[in-house]
Amino acid sequence: MRKEERYRGVIGWFEQHMPVAETELKYTDPFQLLVAVILSAQCTDKRVNMITPALFEAYPAPEAMAAASPEEIFEYIKSVSYPNNKSKHLAGMARMLVSDFGGKVPSDTDELQKLPGVGRKTANVIASVLFDQPRMAVDTHVFRVANRIGLTCRSKTPLATEKELIKHIPEHLIAKAHHWLILHGRYTCIARRPQCERCGLTLWCKTYAQTKTAAEG
Repeated sequence: MRKEERYRGVIGWFEQHMPVAETELKYTDPFQLLVAVILSAQCTDKRVNMITPALFEAYPAPEAMAAASPEEIFEYIKSVSYPNNKSKHLAGMARMLVSDFGGKVPSDTDELQKLPGVGRKTANVIASVLFDQPRMAVDTHVFRVANRIGLTCRSKTPLATEKELIKHIPEHLIAKAHHWLILHGRYTCIARRPQCERCGLTLWCKTYAQTKTAAEG
């Protein structure tokens, strides 16, 4: 199967069966989403959503969090992964947001990556979710699913995966496609045992075709 045909099939299936795809992180404003995405690194959205209500009540705006110490923030986030580092990142991020950006979350990905705790993936999430930019944030789910399906060809890094996906996905669908791949990886094409028996993408999945051929042989 040619790669263009695979992309058409996968995109068509998602458009039909997952017309609405968005982040599962709970937030009410740009600052809250930025905090939640920083916390979600190597942690589940479910866990993040459990601790952010109390965190946001204590620090409802960048100015409030900027006035807090990492030790104070730690008490609210200690059940997430790497809480020591993340508490320092959040304190530093809030201070820079106030001092350098007037308390407003920037839309430019280069500006976003100046903030502590914000790498390329987080910046792309913020740019796509908040500002509807055609950015493809590649986390472990996107990296795994794209490779398994065959949307990427032996990509070794998240950046290589990002570039290949953007090359083949129509610009107006890139932001939504990010969520398609994440949700598919989270609930169907899971890491340890992909649920191929209930997956609607098997017709276009390169790994499924290879597994089926090997089993028949």
